[in-house]
Amino acid sequence: MSNKIVVAITGASGSVYAKVLLDKLMLLKNQWHELSIVMSNNAKEVWHTELENDDYKKYDVKYFEKNDFSAPFASGSAKYNIMIVAPCSMGTLGRIASGVSDDLITRAADVVLKERRKLILMVRETPYNLIHIKNMETVTLAGGIICPATPSFYSKPTTVETIAATVVDRILDLAGLENNSFRWGK
Repeated sequence: MSNKIVVAITGASGSVYAKVLLDKLMLLKNQWHELSIVMSNNAKEVWHTELENDDYKKYDVKYFEKNDFSAPFASGSAKYNIMIVAPCSMGTLGRIASGVSDDLITRAADVVLKERRKLILMVRETPYNLIHIKNMETVTLAGGIICPATPSFYSKPTTVETIAATVVDRILDLAGLENNSFRWGK
């Protein structure tokens, strides 16, 4: 139970991914010691538009404002070992790839990379342009993991949430968390 996780939610479309991720992390409480959330203002607006609620406030975790540089995960000494950005906008990806730490999300990502800890970016855009691809390459070369919000259909998902869960389950695997989900060939 030594995992300290920060979930960042940006203004990219795909709030359902963030919701399913947070719901699943609540079910995996025995695998983390601290869970913190930071959302951009655009993320709150997109969540409200797409999900028609403000349920992002309902989780019993620590919340931080996007400009709160006193948040513990703004420093490597706090030892947050996993950061998941879901969904990750291309603007956020670009700032992370460029080393621009102009808000708490990009500062935390910079810290996770410099400390050689786990950074997982669920990028959400289509199609990609060459700048997006180069930024993904840069983050990958720096040690981050790019996990596009590309669902799978092996498990025959039937709702938007179960479709989103196919990507979230993959992210939980990448984070090293034990999660009971569909496995190919089983």
